[in-house]
Amino acid sequence: MIDDLQVRGNATIELTPVHYAIRHLGAARAEAARGGIPSLFDASGADLAGHAETQALRSTLDHPDLRIILTITEGRYRIVAKRSAGIRTLTDLRGKTIATPRESSAAFYLHRALAVAGMAERDVEIVNIAMPPRDIASLLLRGKADAVALWEPEPQRAIERLGEDAIILEPETGYRELYNLNTTAAKLADPATRAKIVRFVATLIQASARMKEDRPGAVALAAETTGYPANTVAPVWRHHAFPATLAPGLLDTLVAEERWLAGLARRPARTRAQLATLIDPSIEAEARALLGRQGRVQ
Repeated sequence: MIDDLQVRGNATIELTPVHYAIRHLGAARAEAARGGIPSLFDASGADLAGHAETQALRSTLDHPDLRIILTITEGRYRIVAKRSAGIRTLTDLRGKTIATPRESSAAFYLHRALAVAGMAERDVEIVNIAMPPRDIASLLLRGKADAVALWEPEPQRAIERLGEDAIILEPETGYRELYNLNTTAAKLADPATRAKIVRFVATLIQASARMKEDRPGAVALAAETTGYPANTVAPVWRHHAFPATLAPGLLDTLVAEERWLAGLARRPARTRAQLATLIDPSIEAEARALLGRQGRVQ
């Protein structure tokens, strides 16, 4: 039986396990359509949405019934800068112009990276990248930015186009993007919808395991669904992990990012206990129990 769940997500490598689960394992009747967390609350009527943890935090200010039920992908970010701008190390970013999407996981990564060098956002000039990000290398080539911080594969494209002028900065920030599967408390409270979501998550867990044995197929699917060439996606595959389990440090990440977002908005930060309510581990537990009863690989 193929369920009729509506799944949404943006055109990113991080969504590849969802596409794989649907395309190869019949996790849902329809392909995952474009969108993200907002699709859970608008006329789209989505049942599930993939998005990074930053957007979950932002959305739950207006929609506290959002629930994070699984970490699909962990992404490691990097900064790509221009040697010709006098940049060799992280400290050389002081006073430089850096392009990144505001209030995003990439912007939080940049915040953490700057802190490694004893800096903050006020020590650089930040240029916003509009969504969806495409051809950010042009910002560097046209002199609109000295460096960029973003999810892959746009940094890889920037490296390719800059050639010898590219410098890659990968400080150890203790942060990685947590791209999660999200739904709502109302969806989970409906027995029929909950059962479909449990089956979907069970299949998604299987898909993530299958992808480890089918890297060429997974890379090809990521290239198809993101619109980037496979020879651009393949080199950045190593910057991603596909755990298909709630990240152990998810709540710690939410707490740290909430403080950062609250500071930007000049509002009180929510407490750890308040943020903990956004994470629902019960769906993953039920999905794994289902896989166990059916004797399927986990």
